[in-house]
Amino acid sequence: MNIIETAAEAKSASIRLAAVKTEVKNRALAEIANVLKERSGCIVSANKEDVETAEKCNLSGPLLKRLKFDENKIGEVCAGIESLIKQDEPVGRTITAMELDKGLELYKVSCPIGVIGVIFESRPDALVQISTLCLKSGNAVLLKGGSEAKNTNEILAEIITEATDKIGIPKGWLQLLHRRQDVAEMLALDDYIDLVIPRGSNEFVRYIMDNTNIPVLGHADGICHVYVDGEADLDMAVNIVVDSKCQYVAVCNAVETMLVDEKIAKVFLPKVQIALERKGVELRGCEKTGSIINVKPATDEDWSTEYLDYVLSVKVVCGVDEAIEHINRYGSGHTDSIVTADREAAERFLVMYSGTAAHGSATVFATGWGPKWA
Repeated sequence: MNIIETAAEAKSASIRLAAVKTEVKNRALAEIANVLKERSGCIVSANKEDVETAEKCNLSGPLLKRLKFDENKIGEVCAGIESLIKQDEPVGRTITAMELDKGLELYKVSCPIGVIGVIFESRPDALVQISTLCLKSGNAVLLKGGSEAKNTNEILAEIITEATDKIGIPKGWLQLLHRRQDVAEMLALDDYIDLVIPRGSNEFVRYIMDNTNIPVLGHADGICHVYVDGEADLDMAVNIVVDSKCQYVAVCNAVETMLVDEKIAKVFLPKVQIALERKGVELRGCEKTGSIINVKPATDEDWSTEYLDYVLSVKVVCGVDEAIEHINRYGSGHTDSIVTADREAAERFLVMYSGTAAHGSATVFATGWGPKWA
């Protein structure tokens, strides 16, 4: 099929999928998880082929890490599917209701978007996550992954399609695109595709936005921050920073810059340096940081760099206002956090953080507060 026929089939499937009952969708999700486990050997074999090819092509370390899809990753995506099954049905929920006049009532009810086109790179686990989320929410999906994950993506799409066909999900709801030119052609199909979600660089996301009439939901760089306030629990802060950096360095919500209140810098920086260097993290710091611990000097470019690697830039700041100013200047509005026991500082961070007004998220880590902040 050409791209128009593929999109038309997905559009037709989306109309029927919107009416599929919750229990059927959940059975299909369970079947996907079962077959992923049953065919894990085939998946790992296909992925090894992709990884070997990528290594020969000198794909960067962080992208190789994203590309790897082993038994552990299969277990993680299956656990995610099982969690998704337990979630409430997102379709058909009454969001608001009001009586406009006697006998005239207005309801706002959730419904599927229709056909979603998603363009992503390197991460085969993203294919499973995206497709299962679309299934749960009643949306058909066109997927275009990176060529470096070709074999893995193909076997995953095959497994998901076969599993959902078995349960009776409308055929054609999931379509895997293979050619680079499919992306450009897809952008012209506003009669069939209702939303495009590009996952990639700023330049790539901007290209998508500038070349389609289809609504685009996109984020690009993940220049994320953790600000350790002067009133933070330092042991908690060390654990948060290490986890935020090292749990998975190649994801877009991994921390890239740590900001530290000057009130606690002399005590905190040596503690966190030991913990991070045990994990192999290279630190790059401002002049104040360098006067306290031994680090590579940070340049202005470091503050706006998404490393996706075991590198962390560090800056000592004069309180929460300077931290917020730095984040709003250099950050990408993706995911930024404050560690503090000071409610006023936390509230100021949440109010002044500009990412919350766009598409990002601000998080508070605190001790000694009630349910609102825990």
